[in-house]
Amino acid sequence: MSTWSNGSIQMRFRTIDGLSIRFAESEHRDDHALLLSPWPESLLAFEPTWARLAEDTHLVAVDLPGFGHSQRRDDLLSPRAMGRFLIRVADAFELDRPHVVGPDVGTGASLFAAALYPDRLRSLVVGSGGSAFPLQLGGLVKDWVEAPDLESFRSADPRQIVAGALTDIERYALPDYVREDYLSSYEGDRFVESMRYVRTYPTDLSILRDLLPEIQTPVQIIAGGRDAAVPPVNGEYLHARLPKSKLDIVDAGHFTWEDAADEYAALVTSWWSGGYATTV
Repeated sequence: MSTWSNGSIQMRFRTIDGLSIRFAESEHRDDHALLLSPWPESLLAFEPTWARLAEDTHLVAVDLPGFGHSQRRDDLLSPRAMGRFLIRVADAFELDRPHVVGPDVGTGASLFAAALYPDRLRSLVVGSGGSAFPLQLGGLVKDWVEAPDLESFRSADPRQIVAGALTDIERYALPDYVREDYLSSYEGDRFVESMRYVRTYPTDLSILRDLLPEIQTPVQIIAGGRDAAVPPVNGEYLHARLPKSKLDIVDAGHFTWEDAADEYAALVTSWWSGGYATTV
């Protein structure tokens, strides 16, 4: 098992369900939280919030299969399948009813996990991920989902594609080592293959639509008010359908966890400290 550290996050690899999964873990506390990497980033997206979130909670952050530096398996590249894998991760780390923070692509996976495994998760923090059906997406994400196939993307430089997506980070000064981690995460065919996940949205989000009213897990939704890729209507859609949810729209674009890190961390820690228990 290799170990290295960037900033405040020490990263390692662990085999889960036969896959090499990169993770980071904070000091043990009584409460636990599982953090899921956004796309096209990695678990280092939690660098600006890590210290604050770890003050009173044991954190386990993972690069989901096919994202960041974790090994891919094609049958997991959909929100529904990834939701099942999320539970395998919780089991592997012996996390009993953890909170889950699943921004971006983690949104659908987290919601499917809560729907398919009632009472297994304590609460969810989601947002900035495709949720509404019919789809309400914009920018590059809309193009990637609607493209007739992936072949036209295979000749493109994946580092340039990821670098282009990262230009939507408005205020956060992305450290060089974090940027390089994001860019190297999707080299070769890793980016084009990771697109398969969002291209299942037309099928999986139609299924999720019918499951949302049945989810009893409390859900905190954080959306960027100026998110052009995943407009805040996605968060409003979830809030209108989930029995126990809270919606906060922050002054940011897509990358709320970085561009509005202080507000994001404050919302999450307030949620964990009791907000989730009073949501109706």
